Amino acid sequence: MRDWAGKTYWLIGASEGLGRALAEIMSDAGADLILSARSEERLREVAGGLSRPARILPVDVSDAENVRAVATSIGSIDGVVFLAGVYWPMAATEWTADEAETMVDVNLMGAMRVLGATVPDMVQRNAGHIVLTGSLSGFRGLPGAIGYSASKAGIMSLAETMKSDLKRTGVEVQVVNPGFIRTRLTDKNTFNMPFIMSPEDAARVMFEHMNSRKFKRSFPTVFSWFFRASQLMPDWLYFRIF
Repeated sequence: MRDWAGKTYWLIGASEGLGRALAEIMSDAGADLILSARSEERLREVAGGLSRPARILPVDVSDAENVRAVATSIGSIDGVVFLAGVYWPMAATEWTADEAETMVDVNLMGAMRVLGATVPDMVQRNAGHIVLTGSLSGFRGLPGAIGYSASKAGIMSLAETMKSDLKRTGVEVQVVNPGFIRTRLTDKNTFNMPFIMSPEDAARVMFEHMNSRKFKRSFPTVFSWFFRASQLMPDWLYFRIF
């Protein structure tokens, strides 16, 4: 079990859904939280419901200058959890350029900007904890997921690279790959979503993983087996199934 008491963690994407639920759990565990998202009003609502005082710092992860400024104001931290994300269901036959580019810019490049502003200090101090949020949709390209699936595949690859590069340092890297979580994003879907979880249940699984020393956690477990197995399928079989 990790000791959270007095540890300072920066949660990006903490205004609702999984981020909000995780903030509540981490606050109860004794962590000192810095809550970020674009909406200051929503962040204040989250902070008001926490068991410990939390610092509120709105940030737009699509704005590199804003990310750097906020990170500088924060200074050294014990950990960063990147949960920010946007999503629109989209097939290549119905490509909407602005939305597709925004998904990659926020979900992947947003993480790059945050990590670029925090990792160098962690490496210099030889201490830190980085948690990234991937997705089961990142294991292989999925139909109707232009932008989102690619961005999450990038997050998962980024986490693996960082894990390799930082393995001889005191900086720890973890990634979680959830399936469907009931949020305003998945409310956009018109198809059946198997094994869909509440934000609270998903946050409990994520926090359990963060308390471990394991690198990756994909969940719900049974649902994740199919996605992990898909990586072993020949292309002809994978595309026939989908």
